[in-house]
Amino acid sequence: MSKDKPSIPKGTRDFGPATVVKRNYIFSVIKRTFEKFGFQPLETPTMENLSVLTGKYGDEGDQLIFKILNSGDFLAKISGQDLEQGYKPLTRKISEKALRYDLTVPFARYVVMNRNEITFPFKRYQIQPVWRADRPQRGRYREFYQCDADVVGTNSLLCEAEIVLMIDEVLSTLGLDDVTIKFNHRGLLAGIAEAIGAFGREADLCVAIDKLDKVGQEAVNQELRTKGISEESITNLQPILGLSGSVEELLPQLDKLLKDSAEGKRGLQDIRGMLAFLGSFSQTQAKLELDVTLARGLSYYTGCIFEVKVNNAQMGSISGGGRYDNLTGMFGLPGVSGVGFSFGVDRIFDVLEELNLFPQDSQTITQVLIANFDEASMTYALPVLQAFRQAGISSELYPDSAKLKKQMAYADQKNIPYVLLIGSEEMQSGQLNLRNMRTGEQEKLDLPAILAHLKNNL
Repeated sequence: MSKDKPSIPKGTRDFGPATVVKRNYIFSVIKRTFEKFGFQPLETPTMENLSVLTGKYGDEGDQLIFKILNSGDFLAKISGQDLEQGYKPLTRKISEKALRYDLTVPFARYVVMNRNEITFPFKRYQIQPVWRADRPQRGRYREFYQCDADVVGTNSLLCEAEIVLMIDEVLSTLGLDDVTIKFNHRGLLAGIAEAIGAFGREADLCVAIDKLDKVGQEAVNQELRTKGISEESITNLQPILGLSGSVEELLPQLDKLLKDSAEGKRGLQDIRGMLAFLGSFSQTQAKLELDVTLARGLSYYTGCIFEVKVNNAQMGSISGGGRYDNLTGMFGLPGVSGVGFSFGVDRIFDVLEELNLFPQDSQTITQVLIANFDEASMTYALPVLQAFRQAGISSELYPDSAKLKKQMAYADQKNIPYVLLIGSEEMQSGQLNLRNMRTGEQEKLDLPAILAHLKNNL
């Protein structure tokens, strides 16, 4: 028998009850908002065929997909020549499945497979874990939950506007009031590539400048050089990377810069269309910022793109997304436009912890603990316990006769707000002793009065 200490893989975590309760609080806020905006729930398998996932995230993303070895003797049909060809050809021969990298590509696969049963436009939300073979660090895990909302089957920019509204509602409900929603458009990036003399190289441009805030401008320039972008184009790019100002200040500048680019003008038109929809709603709490350096490395975005940052916390983006017109076409269903975004729940959790924004009652499961003094009090307490539960009050009876100090400590550790004390005097009078654990106050009430008090105060 192995004497190794039990452990879990790096980049994964166990979640104890207190943590799960807090996470469920975040999930509930997100779920309520998604459903308020008309989105329906969906779940897809943990595993996807590797062919479904590869080629959808760019070369860098493909390298982060967790592959699953084929069952049985997966090397039985592998020759020495196969081994010499390198890991990429070999991977396809020993692995046919993989853990899902995100929820958007499986969603597109689902839409194609079920297109005859789906009513378009199809609005779905999905809350499930995903896996990435990334280097673990703060805020970046190998297993983490995503909360996606996507719409397919419409080109309307109302969908982009509602993404902004949902992000704003969720984060403001969670108490995050210093948030910036950055947005851009892949058409602007294509237009910028054209304007600097690198026509058709927007993919290389996007991959490089997506790292600008992490590695700095000179490192981005060097990466562009390694990709064969000319020095003239890199020089032309520098003032564009330095553009700043409000949306109203940037749009006229971009009009001039992209006046000869059809893609650039399309991007500006879409941005103005989205902003017009947003103007019909009350002002969002989050700050909206047009960031021409925002690229998002995933290769399937074709329109507006989004990224969300909490300004008063040490954390990267906590949400992002955009429009992807060509994704279902990869699965044989062309011409279906989609747009969506994802919340990074693990990062949101860390931010709420850092800023101490979890409400006190978010950690409460049991609302009343009935103390257990002896066999007589336990027998008396059982129908009381049933009455609590029938009234919808989460409650438990301490299972053993124990010292009151021990039972009170149990209630404290579980953040239970009320303890019901039933001694011999209480059993005779029917006036039971209800203790408020937060204030220390106690009062004697009969069972109907206790039920009414708890319903009014929980």
